[in-house]
Amino acid sequence: MNRILVVEDEKSINDLIEMNLTEAGYSCECAYDGMQAADILERESFDLVLLDIMLPKVNGYELLDFIKPMNIPVIFITAKGSMEDKVRGLRLGADDYLVKPFEIVELLARVEAVLRRAGKTQYEIELGDLTIDTRSHTVSRGNRPISLTAKEFELLLLFIQNRNVALFRETIYERIWGGEYMGDSRTVDLHVQRLRKKLHWEDKIKTIYKVGYRLEI
Repeated sequence: MNRILVVEDEKSINDLIEMNLTEAGYSCECAYDGMQAADILERESFDLVLLDIMLPKVNGYELLDFIKPMNIPVIFITAKGSMEDKVRGLRLGADDYLVKPFEIVELLARVEAVLRRAGKTQYEIELGDLTIDTRSHTVSRGNRPISLTAKEFELLLLFIQNRNVALFRETIYERIWGGEYMGDSRTVDLHVQRLRKKLHWEDKIKTIYKVGYRLEI
């Protein structure tokens, strides 16, 4: 399980990020100022740091210098959204830059992408009685393989990465099939129905009326 340190001085935002990352299968620890974060980083190991810039005691830029020798990827999460701020953050060594306010789906996608680039992706996911291997693109229940198409496997991963989060049909379509969603939900609905049936997840992948779907785990 990937470990993520969330460094954010606003408790409500910190709690929201921690809740959604935990539900997505990550292990999280929270810090509320730069000095506390530095103390935690000296004691414990992490795969990723989500870092606000405007922090008490030690700001995000200063803390980034402290983190660099540890070879831990960093995503800045900040209200400083100007192009100058973004360029500065990336040039100082941040691996990505996310401006508040943001959608949780985008945060999860960026976390996944940075972990993948850093070679810290977990290849095997245990979810209930299912085992999902992201390298071989295989799914099994116990010793019995479950045959999924390539798109069904991508859809399963999207649901897992956003578990307990409502996904709009257009978001699902754009993430799995690419291109612009034109309002025809048949492609999305058909693949969700087939995935439910194959996994026996009729009670887990919930339909949200006029919105889309949510995996409830």
